[in-house]
Amino acid sequence: MPEVRIVDTTIRDGQASLWAMNMRTRHMLPVMPHLDAAGFDSMEFLATGSRLKKFVRHLKENPWDWIRQGAAAAKHTQLRWHGPIDGRSMSGRVPPEVGELLVSKAVELGIDLTRTGNNWNDFSDMPRQLARFERLGMRAVINVMYSVSPRHTDEYFVEKTRQIAALRPYRLCFKDVGGLLTPERTRTLFPKMMAVSGDLEWEFHAHCNNGLGPLNAIEAAKAGAKYIHTAVPPLANGNSQPSVFNVVANLRELGFDVPLDVERLAPVTQHLEHVADVEGFAKGVPYEYSERQYRHQIPGGMISSLEYQMKQAGVDGHMEAVFEETERVRADLGYPIMVTPLSQFVATQAAINVITGERYRQITDQVIEYALGWHGGQEALDAMDDDIRDMILERPRAKEIAAQDKEPPTLKELRKKYGPIPDEDLILRAIVGDDAVDVVGSADEPRAHLSSDRPLIQLLDELINRDRHRSVSIRRPGLSLTIERSEGAPVPR
Repeated sequence: MPEVRIVDTTIRDGQASLWAMNMRTRHMLPVMPHLDAAGFDSMEFLATGSRLKKFVRHLKENPWDWIRQGAAAAKHTQLRWHGPIDGRSMSGRVPPEVGELLVSKAVELGIDLTRTGNNWNDFSDMPRQLARFERLGMRAVINVMYSVSPRHTDEYFVEKTRQIAALRPYRLCFKDVGGLLTPERTRTLFPKMMAVSGDLEWEFHAHCNNGLGPLNAIEAAKAGAKYIHTAVPPLANGNSQPSVFNVVANLRELGFDVPLDVERLAPVTQHLEHVADVEGFAKGVPYEYSERQYRHQIPGGMISSLEYQMKQAGVDGHMEAVFEETERVRADLGYPIMVTPLSQFVATQAAINVITGERYRQITDQVIEYALGWHGGQEALDAMDDDIRDMILERPRAKEIAAQDKEPPTLKELRKKYGPIPDEDLILRAIVGDDAVDVVGSADEPRAHLSSDRPLIQLLDELINRDRHRSVSIRRPGLSLTIERSEGAPVPR
């Protein structure tokens, strides 16, 4: 029987898609032994840029806790890095030497596999990127990103595949970031792409925004994809990847050999369900099919955010107008693939156009940067409507932003600026900014990690000690339980 291996996305893309990257280190560590024992080909584990900023600015955690302790817990399974080395696509303009230093640190911990690409499928700079990854000891899986527009024809995807296959990366990955693929399109397009990629192996990564992710995964395996990306519920389905339980069961039913012990994953679901209940996080459920998704292509997680923002602006009830305007703005900008951060640029500008009642009366700085070529290079500029671009760049604000385009500091300059600090702290300061001062040095301070398989009394005790409360109380029908710190006992610091 043909073998298909599974790549796990639970603690990387799964939680990014459904929990807005709010998974903490204490949420992650208890599931690592179970994920590690299941027999995945690899696990997506670390994302750069915005994920590091999220740790520091919003979670107030040192991401090196996640990196070091998570890597130590994965004793049998290859962990993956996700994202570029540096540049604006790494959530800001990260100095090249800092990006390479971060990669080196990851490789030292055994994270020597990455999945990366370009939001425009522009592979003109990929030879340099691949050479840098190879020099640093990291293998690279390169995405060919799927989208729907007049530009994104079969010929387009075949040519993009031909270009990247010629560079001989470790693997290729068909990435349906918007959940726009259909089983019919998978059956017709994917074999054409595989035909021009030689002997390179393919992975398949899809989101379930339109309810078709599980079906597309099966069709991709039938076409010859050797590696399918899935997530463990409750961090599967919805805007995330298909459920590992569903995909593995269907593949085996069709005769595929899938070397994965799914029974080992039951504690993962149990723990993550518990975390979702405690933290108020979403649980992924299958979505119904919506034809409208193919018109606006706004990722599912953004729609609720836009609805909230429209309500705050006093114009709730105008989401249909935003959907329609998003189509027009995307066409004006040359049909960018609706992936972070480009989807935010398009949809936010569309909402502003609706709120102000006049197209491009006000323009976000990000759209100005886009018109300057900072988020897509020459391919984006060639595809963009010339009149719209001229109108944007005529604004005084565009000239102000253009004047800010300066070379990032060198590693030597950063070391001089920050003084004799550890490399890990320097990396955070360079990527996140001075916000990182609040968390640097905390990675060596052990913290109790919340686990759903511990007795309730122990959990409450850990809550008191971890969160510095003097008491924890639970009241519900049939249950009243309070734990209090004795008078005069010190509150943990």
